[in-house]
Amino acid sequence: MDFKFIKYELKDGVVTITLNRPEVYNALNDAITYELQDAFKSVARDKEARVVVLTGEGKAFCAGQDLKAVSGEEKRSFLDSLHKRYNPLITAMQTLPKPIICKLNGVAAGAGCSMALACDMIIAAEEATLIEVFINIGLVPDSGSSFFLPRMLSRAKAFEMCTMGSRIKGKEAEALGLVNKAVPADQLDNAVAEYTTYFAKAPTKAIGLIKKMLNKSTQSSLEEMLDYEAYCQEIAGNTSDYKEGVAAFLEKRKPNFSGN
Repeated sequence: MDFKFIKYELKDGVVTITLNRPEVYNALNDAITYELQDAFKSVARDKEARVVVLTGEGKAFCAGQDLKAVSGEEKRSFLDSLHKRYNPLITAMQTLPKPIICKLNGVAAGAGCSMALACDMIIAAEEATLIEVFINIGLVPDSGSSFFLPRMLSRAKAFEMCTMGSRIKGKEAEALGLVNKAVPADQLDNAVAEYTTYFAKAPTKAIGLIKKMLNKSTQSSLEEMLDYEAYCQEIAGNTSDYKEGVAAFLEKRKPNFSGN
């Protein structure tokens, strides 16, 4: 696909989406947010795509909104910007029926932090930093941070991060449960590859259903989830991968999941 501000690569079932504005630490202008929306729509349509890696080019993951890009413009509507640019992107990531791994190679600030949190897993370099920087310019968290953080942390810790702009580095983020794993920077590629190798050969439809179930569970009762589990299990039980999984079990071999 022809993008100006991101790189998009599909190889062996793995789509790698790289924010490609390293000169401004991959800060988000209007165009890159629309390109990211298009990229995730493409992933959703592509049957060959089984797992996504989202990362940044250079030293940073994403520095958040590009303030310099909008500094010379007339007063912008935050409401319009969020509804048109950021909210559709976060929604597309959360509803994508395929796993998204954030390869957190550097700082993730503001909306960049929200974007990292919207991924299904985060594998971080030990020196990478998550920071809710909004408060430093008198703003409030957006792009889903107020939803994700209290569910991933205690409310008190979420409040601290959002109101004090606390910097959370890789190892601390791992201890808090904000990231799945933190490794030295020179081991980051290999650590991410361990997960992509697994997901590229896993039962993709079942994983997509699990993602929907876990998202739904945050706002559902036990009874609602029991019903939804039954609904999803019926769908999973009619996939080719379920048949292959049972056959592999009976034949005492490893399953060859197609993602269908």
